Amino acid sequence: MLGNGVVGILSESVNKWERRVPLTPSHCARLLHSGRDKTGVARIIVQPSTKRIHHDAMYEDVGCEISEDLSECGLILGIKQPKLEMILPDKAYAFFSHTHKAQKENMPLLDKILAERVSLYDYELIVGDHGKRLLAFGKYAGRAGLVDFLHGLGQRYLSLGYSTPFLSLGSSYMYSSLAAAKAAVISVAEEISTLGLPSGICPLVFVFTASGNVSQGAQEIFKLLPHTFVDPSRLPELFAQAKDHSPPSRTSKRVYQVYGCVVTSQDMVKHIDPSKTFDRADYYAHPEHYKPVFHEKIAPYASIIVNCMYWEKRFPRLLSTQQLQDLTSKGCPLVGIADITCDIGGSIEFINQTTSIDSPFFRYDPLKDSYHHDMDGNGVICSSVDILPTQFAKEASQHFGDILSQFIGSLASTTDIIKLPSHLRRACIAHGGEITPLFEYIPRMRNSDTEDMPENSANSHSSKKKFNILVSLSGHLFDQFLINEALDIIENAGGSFHSVKCQVGQSANATSYSELEVGADDREVLDQIIDSLTSLANLDENQGVLDKEANKISLKIGKVQESGIKKGCDRKWKAAVLIIGAGRVCQPAAEFLASIGNISSHEWYKACLDTEFEEENGVQVIVSSLYLKDAEEIIDGIPNATAVQLDVMDHESLCKYISQLKKHLVTASYVDDSMSALDDRAKAADITILGEMGLDPGIDHMLAMKMINQAHVRKGIIKSFTSYCGALPSPAAANNPLAYKFSWSPAGAIRSGRNPAIYKSHGEIVNVDGDSLYDSAVKVRIPDLPAFALECLPNRNSLVYGKVYGIQDEASTIFRGTLRYEGFGEIMGTLARIGLFNTESHPVLRCEQRPTFKTFLCELLKFDGQNLDGVLLGEQEITEKIVTLGHCKEKGTAVKAAKTIIFLGFHEETEIPASCQSAFDVTCFRMEERLVYSSAEQDMVLLHHEIEVEFPDGQHHEYHRGTLLEFGTTKNGKTITSMALTVGIPAAIGALLLLENKIKTRGVLRPIEPEVYVPALDILQALGIKLIEKID
Repeated sequence: MLGNGVVGILSESVNKWERRVPLTPSHCARLLHSGRDKTGVARIIVQPSTKRIHHDAMYEDVGCEISEDLSECGLILGIKQPKLEMILPDKAYAFFSHTHKAQKENMPLLDKILAERVSLYDYELIVGDHGKRLLAFGKYAGRAGLVDFLHGLGQRYLSLGYSTPFLSLGSSYMYSSLAAAKAAVISVAEEISTLGLPSGICPLVFVFTASGNVSQGAQEIFKLLPHTFVDPSRLPELFAQAKDHSPPSRTSKRVYQVYGCVVTSQDMVKHIDPSKTFDRADYYAHPEHYKPVFHEKIAPYASIIVNCMYWEKRFPRLLSTQQLQDLTSKGCPLVGIADITCDIGGSIEFINQTTSIDSPFFRYDPLKDSYHHDMDGNGVICSSVDILPTQFAKEASQHFGDILSQFIGSLASTTDIIKLPSHLRRACIAHGGEITPLFEYIPRMRNSDTEDMPENSANSHSSKKKFNILVSLSGHLFDQFLINEALDIIENAGGSFHSVKCQVGQSANATSYSELEVGADDREVLDQIIDSLTSLANLDENQGVLDKEANKISLKIGKVQESGIKKGCDRKWKAAVLIIGAGRVCQPAAEFLASIGNISSHEWYKACLDTEFEEENGVQVIVSSLYLKDAEEIIDGIPNATAVQLDVMDHESLCKYISQLKKHLVTASYVDDSMSALDDRAKAADITILGEMGLDPGIDHMLAMKMINQAHVRKGIIKSFTSYCGALPSPAAANNPLAYKFSWSPAGAIRSGRNPAIYKSHGEIVNVDGDSLYDSAVKVRIPDLPAFALECLPNRNSLVYGKVYGIQDEASTIFRGTLRYEGFGEIMGTLARIGLFNTESHPVLRCEQRPTFKTFLCELLKFDGQNLDGVLLGEQEITEKIVTLGHCKEKGTAVKAAKTIIFLGFHEETEIPASCQSAFDVTCFRMEERLVYSSAEQDMVLLHHEIEVEFPDGQHHEYHRGTLLEFGTTKNGKTITSMALTVGIPAAIGALLLLENKIKTRGVLRPIEPEVYVPALDILQALGIKLIEKID
């Protein structure tokens, strides 16, 4: 049906806020009423939508048909990518597909396009003669982003004690049009001009990064205010003048304007060589030659940073977390950041989350390194909405359709893309189920990631070749199709390539970056490839193609990085280890495995494994995650490590799958019934599934079995086995009423504290109900660590370990407990009785009008009939109510619980998020906010075993103790928690032992056999994880 002149308009399905349309009713009217002979359009069928900016009736009024069925359409238009099931066969589609740079996350969409023989046109690729995109929403993102931020700025200043004209401004979506929003900003401007701004917040400086469409849109709104633009170099002078003219005696002085400052790359970085000046072309090709200075030159004077620039990981960050912490400690005036680019974890490091149109802000407290969803308290407010233009859906759609409608006739009436105008032909990624020639690099790039992957390598495509080198290319690789030329050079010379990294520009002005591992069997061939690529990189300079005015096609390809010819290209690997997941425990595991084969591991390798050290003992480490970026962050700075994207549905399926692949598996997870059921299958496949290889379980098993077996060898009988383990804040970080912080989900921790427990004490079986677990806490003092005031809670079923350790028939006491600082149990027990851990949906939280935390607390504490509006709900009132309701017997405990409630912010007037539907949800939300580690704080792991041994023939009793105490560390600027270290390293050691064939047992096992725990404990000791054993 291609070329039949019937056009369809999709109902947008990606985001509830997406109200934009590719064509407005007025565009449709012109296309239909001008006649098919002139426009190429015979009919327009619109899928019904109740949220689209233009109602269905408006389309019907101009002659469009409303129908869910678009099967008669030859051309179908949308804004965002449709759901896969919306792709119909033998059609032409046009939308922002985000596939032309081989983006992995969108390859399923491209596969669907090809399978259904669809022709795909990407708006992003429709480029004019000037080399710039014709279809974009950048200015509308800037406009909406700044209006939204001014709205939040008024609220933030009010919380800081300043009333400003910004308080009357609404969010962009609250206005019926862009003109109405601008009128509201102009009203604010008039108030600033006549009444002024408080001197205490002035000079109010807005810093805009970059000068593209996004920045221009934001500046367009800013210029409606009374303003003066300041050159970046004059910011210190501006602040000096403001200080001179604002003596303390004149605190009532008002300021009648705001200031703007536009900064570009040359204001953000400087060359590491003091004798060299900033060169833009050199910076984009070699960002490693530059260091950041934005935090020194610009940020100390910024009130608001409006971030509009594209950023890649290879460039210095605009502002890091540490830099903001340092600035804040010095009294910097920064109030907030409008991250219009919505680059999560990008140029502004602490922007770690997207926000939504209806909840556009979060607050980051740099001194506590904590995040909050309110406007009150210390820190900076941040917005990072990823769908800003849709707030001005009417104008954005009109602007977009004005341009798109010019192309519809050609797209709707053409069956042969050769007859299309060049700018449309170049925008066609696929036609009739095949990739078009300009985009042939897409399958080539994809194949380089997946082709011929051997069992023990992540980088096989070029590692087949004798000589390999890492080549870095940057420039307009994809939008100008230069990547095709580069790949042709490699393959025509007889070389091969593997795509290591690809970072793509997100706008027409932004360059892209690609790293290729290039290989050849002949050194001369590899040198020829390098020479040809270098010539391509220098083509713009030699022939004058580079146009600094950016009115022609721009090209810049970075010089070849010869960082692999001699160093490491002939490295032989013992094997490869795949680490599944990119959580905190993965980094120490990856670092340990990647270090094997280095000279630094020589001594312990030989001593602990009784194996001769050889360089070929090196291990290739592959870290996988559902999100590639997470895996890349784990391997950053780790040699011999590769990041890949991998989706593993669940742990149970993985365990079954590895037996089919005949690969060993090591996991820190418990050996449950489902894993145990795989024992026969694993033995048949001649593989080992080593479970419980972490800390608890893991190191606790290994230390226990070493102590027990040593006693048994001497004919001893185990009379009592007691084990304690806890992940705690270090004493310095235990600075809240609970003396506890979370390095993992509070939900999991709270639930574990509600599990029933069973253990044996002096021959009697003791059962503890889950509701009574916190109240069963008892004081614990460890002889070798007398300064620690601790308590323990029974940890689930201790009797199981009597069987696991083989002591069930000889030990009269078998107890495993969880360690906490003293007082934890009584506070948590009180909170539980108040109802803060109840998981049932609460009626107050189901109301359409969201309650505040204070309102909800009053409901739980039954402050019935009392008018508490404006009344401070303090420690005394909460304590008295807890005692009155009988939630605890002692007032001292009630005081501790009240202090905890206040610390968690349950007394605050802040609105509870809609995601919280139960008291449990609310508590988890508050704990996740308030009980977190700052970047400067350490966590701590404490494991302690006590074993009483009785010897026959009247010999004496012995008391054996084993203790592990480990603290979190900071290495190369990265914090590694003690929990991550003591879980990740044992798992990695288990992998090493299997690679060295030191573990010969097959099937499902725990680390309770000497073949596992003897070398594993030796390696832990060699790595500095000390296990202290004593006998009394």
